[in-house]
Amino acid sequence: MLFDLIHQLKTFHKGGVHPEENKLSSHAPTARLPLPKSVTIPIGQHIGAPAKVVVERGDDVKVGQVIAVHEGFVSANIHSSVSGKVGKIDTVMDSTGFKRLAINIRVKGDDWLETIDRTESLVTGIHDTPQEIVRKIMEAGVVGQGGAAFPSHVKLSVPEGKHVDTLIINGVECEPYLTADHRIMLEKPDEIMVGTQILMKALGVEKAIIGIENNKKDAIELLSRTALTYPGITVEALKVQYPQGGEKQLIEALLGREVPSGGLPVDVGAIVHNVGTTYSVYLAVQKNQPLIERVVTVTGKSIDHPSNFWVRIGTPVIELIDAAGGVPEDTGKVISGGPMMGKALNDLEVPIAKATSGILLIPLLESRRAEVYNCVHCGKCVEVCPMGLEPHYLMVLGKNKDTAKAGKEHILDCIECGSCSFVCPSNRPILDYIRYGKSQIRKQKTA
Repeated sequence: MLFDLIHQLKTFHKGGVHPEENKLSSHAPTARLPLPKSVTIPIGQHIGAPAKVVVERGDDVKVGQVIAVHEGFVSANIHSSVSGKVGKIDTVMDSTGFKRLAINIRVKGDDWLETIDRTESLVTGIHDTPQEIVRKIMEAGVVGQGGAAFPSHVKLSVPEGKHVDTLIINGVECEPYLTADHRIMLEKPDEIMVGTQILMKALGVEKAIIGIENNKKDAIELLSRTALTYPGITVEALKVQYPQGGEKQLIEALLGREVPSGGLPVDVGAIVHNVGTTYSVYLAVQKNQPLIERVVTVTGKSIDHPSNFWVRIGTPVIELIDAAGGVPEDTGKVISGGPMMGKALNDLEVPIAKATSGILLIPLLESRRAEVYNCVHCGKCVEVCPMGLEPHYLMVLGKNKDTAKAGKEHILDCIECGSCSFVCPSNRPILDYIRYGKSQIRKQKTA
């Protein structure tokens, strides 16, 4: 019976892998991290144009105050996550490994804008029009918190000629180790439901599905029960299969629709938002609170206290690690994100950003790259690619900077899930070179 149930769970049907889950912090309730002495807030925490700085050194700011405004449609406002005095406005290293313009603020107290509702009371009535909802989300600087950091108001602006019939809320969190989404589902179920209703109203749809992998049975049960009083919202348990949380894979699993090559979810009548983003939408519309904090998982096999923290944007990574017990002696690498799609940090002073879902500390023995051998043409990378690509060939094209052929082979369709590198018996850095190839194509397009 259990075997039949597992095989009835929905999933995508092309590729995928099953890395060890290691959800070490899944039972750790979120704790609020103490305010740091200062924060460093990057102005480019989103896909699109960086925001324009509107404060100067020496200015006093409050929590929630706009410190950089969006530049163009695909951009996002940046707000102060603390109260205090603006210090340096200069380039700093961020979690991507590049130097970007950021605003440093020295913390003084915790003085919030009076317009923000800081009470814990649930606000269920949605009185704003769809246009007002989109405007509030834009003003609040809400972006996707599942990793891509795409400005949320852009997703809600359906292009003329397109039709959306289903909203999908992504509660999959398929990346190993990470549990931030899991905890927010357990601790803010009604707020997520109201946030979902807000997004439904903005899109003009009557159907929403919350997709959750079946390794989070407590979240599935709680949200299923909670959804009973929210019309149009259902919860679907999904088979545990990485990368189930990819937008295109999730749409296929829940709706049986395939997003075309080079296409977007809106092309098949769906819009996808992460559960953390949905909670931020609730805060933006119902509480007038911008995106100034988020839940971040701090975890690893050797860390003393795998944890989930509410963290103000701009807080140095080292402060989260210290709160979880400090850097273990056997640490070989610290990653922003998870082991499959995350990026290694070379500085623990880099700030937490809107899309920082987790900090993973990997032991030295696991962090070392294995010796690379020649490709044996086993085809495993092709078998597991959820986009139906030929990763081994794309790696060669990327390495050789053959952008013309790489483009024809749909290298830009790669979602960078890392499944190819994960299964390669020759330990080849397939994803590294595919990412490089994609970056070369993008450079040519913007040149």
